Amino acid sequence: MKLPGCSAAQIAPVTVIADVVFSGSMDGHLRGYDARDGAVVWDFDTVREFKTVNGIEARGGSFNATGPTAVDGMLFVESGYGGIRGNALLAFSVDGE
Repeated sequence: MKLPGCSAAQIAPVTVIADVVFSGSMDGHLRGYDARDGAVVWDFDTVREFKTVNGIEARGGSFNATGPTAVDGMLFVESGYGGIRGNALLAFSVDGE
């Protein structure tokens, strides 16, 4: 089933960490691409519900306004603009914590 607004278009800004380019797409995927050859090295589908630290319901969606931010070994990204609506602020770390 294709969701309304679901497209692999990548219109949000990208973030580069080491040799990986992180880019969110309208279909709700946050992907990491090898900067040398463009191969997908990581893919996370955010179109789902998330357990939150404050207990408020959160759901991911499209990426089209802001890009990922890297700080102190963490990658932060807002998911849920335009196309597939959502309201999630997600945080990723190298070790999965």
